[in-house]
Amino acid sequence: MSDDKTIKVLFFGDLVGRPGRYAVRNFLLENDYTNHFVIANVENASHGFGLTEKNYNELSEYGIDCMTSGNHIWDKRDIFNYIDKADKLLRPINYPEKTLGKGSSIFNFNGYKIGVINILGRVFMNLVDSQWEMVKAEIERIKKITPIVIIDFHAEATAEKICFAKYCSELGCSAFFGTHTHVQTADESIINNMGYITDAGFCGGKDGVIGMDYTTSLNRFLTSIPERYEIADSNSQQINAVEVEINPNTGYAVAIKRIFCSRNEVEKENSQ
Repeated sequence: MSDDKTIKVLFFGDLVGRPGRYAVRNFLLENDYTNHFVIANVENASHGFGLTEKNYNELSEYGIDCMTSGNHIWDKRDIFNYIDKADKLLRPINYPEKTLGKGSSIFNFNGYKIGVINILGRVFMNLVDSQWEMVKAEIERIKKITPIVIIDFHAEATAEKICFAKYCSELGCSAFFGTHTHVQTADESIINNMGYITDAGFCGGKDGVIGMDYTTSLNRFLTSIPERYEIADSNSQQINAVEVEINPNTGYAVAIKRIFCSRNEVEKENSQ
């Protein structure tokens, strides 16, 4: 049961292109989430692959407090020019040592400190360092500063997400959001005092294939020939998000709610 003293966290699933950015912008404008710590996975926010500095600044202006990412974080070339100065942006912590950027950070919010860790899965994904012992050490480090620890686990395999989540819950994690597969799962729950969902879903064009153009996706399956993906061109946009309430004294999640909504835009604000 929630109370007035909880910290409220709003986590948006992967933003896909301009439709995803605008859907989140409009959602935040039309709903009062000013008392929420807002996190969004942004690795697909710039035309479906990567994040430009322009879009990073744009999303910051929308009121997003922390941006997480995944395996596509390096897809836009200018990421190497600005990631070290982008205070809100995280890349997966289990990239090799000396990789640009940071994999975790502690944010100040309404007088509280909130730790966030971004982690990449290894099953059916690019090979990165093992996350198991690494996350244990990082959670222990953060919990010396704050009891609130939030994880974005960017991974393909459901079983890996579930097992890793249980492991993190035993280490005292407050909230665990799975990302990457762009399909919101209906298994939001509290595990060992940790808010959990296997995949938060995505924000973007509803009429495509996980945010991308249907025809392009179909051609790739029919021909097995690589073809450049395009963003789904549609007036219909969807928001996939998860809200978690956390006791700031214990770091325990006390409530979790899955958000799935769609809207039809009068004017198209998508493509690109």
